[in-house]
Amino acid sequence: MTYDRMLDAALNRLHDEGRYRTFIDIERKRGDFPLATWHKPDGSDAAITVWCGNDYLGMGQHPVVLAAMHEALDASGAGSGGTRNISGTTIYHKRLEAELADLHGKEAALVFTSAYVANDATLSTLRKIFPGLIIYSDARNHNSMIEGIRRDGGEKRIFHHNDLAHLRQLLQADDPEAPKLIAFESIYSMDGDFGPIRELCDLAEEFDALTYVDEVHAVGMYGPRGAGVAERDGQMHRIDIINGTLAKAYGVFGGYIAASAKMVDAVRSFAPGFIFTTSLPPAVAAGAAASVRYLKTAQPLRDAQQTNARILKMRLKGLGLPIIDHGSHIVPVHVGDPIHCKLLSDMLLERHSIYVQPINYPTVPKGTERLRLTPSPVHDAGQIDRLVKAMDALWRHCALNRAEVSA
Repeated sequence: MTYDRMLDAALNRLHDEGRYRTFIDIERKRGDFPLATWHKPDGSDAAITVWCGNDYLGMGQHPVVLAAMHEALDASGAGSGGTRNISGTTIYHKRLEAELADLHGKEAALVFTSAYVANDATLSTLRKIFPGLIIYSDARNHNSMIEGIRRDGGEKRIFHHNDLAHLRQLLQADDPEAPKLIAFESIYSMDGDFGPIRELCDLAEEFDALTYVDEVHAVGMYGPRGAGVAERDGQMHRIDIINGTLAKAYGVFGGYIAASAKMVDAVRSFAPGFIFTTSLPPAVAAGAAASVRYLKTAQPLRDAQQTNARILKMRLKGLGLPIIDHGSHIVPVHVGDPIHCKLLSDMLLERHSIYVQPINYPTVPKGTERLRLTPSPVHDAGQIDRLVKAMDALWRHCALNRAEVSA
């Protein structure tokens, strides 16, 4: 068996298709977000501006978060020392879960090591709790939801993205006595479009189905207290299970679900992804709790982020660039070719000191490759201006090159 040749062949396919992913080595600077230092392969360093980070509000450098982490680190040390069941539950984990339950108006919350694990573990475990469960999943749900729904088999139905008529057809075709769950996202991160939460909840009530929403790209960002799009739309009380992350707008690390006390207790008791995983370090839990607590009353920060997103979209549209705009804070620029997408990313970094990671298949379908820009309140007017001018110059440059090749 020629394993090395098989590895070479697999990696070469990625290179040939322009899909090989290069991780650049950056060092974020506290107090200077979104600036960072790029440690180049040749050993030299360069100052860059990060335009593709998920620390949407800059909370990864906020003094309230850092102070809470320092305090917990000094008090409890580095790691938690075990799984939640075996010595790994601390006052910091309990405080974090209480903050999250309060945020979402639920009886309880459960913290996982990531939102990916929370989705995967919860959705797969629900089949054990509700035998015969049929899960109806939006076609563009995140990979973590897809994997959780697939795990251990079980009935699933995939409805066209945000297509309520198709979902209704699928629900009508199934046994009305079978347990059901509708799984969807509040914001789909690659296009930045919203799920029709109110209408999905209406269907769930009509067909006696549970509701499961991934609010990963919305928590901290939307709603009067930052609980997400369901809070903004007045639908949070209609959602049975809410999934969120502590690693994006909250600027720390980890994921969670919020639900009824019985639902959380059942997932806690049956989910291998929770039971057999070492819990978050106390300092991380403390920092996350401080961030959640702070953002409950930080509407000006959310407003500033939305303002920067609107400005950036308006200016890029003014240049005629193909912006995907569904009204959220995410700014995707459609490129449509993996090699071209990588080329734009490389030139932005090397010529303009702007870091935007190319988004290629399998993260997005082939032919929809894009640059995904994530403006934040810590991007200033000058940085926005430099990005817009760089995108204008490079887009025209690449267009001319494509025209010459075609000729």
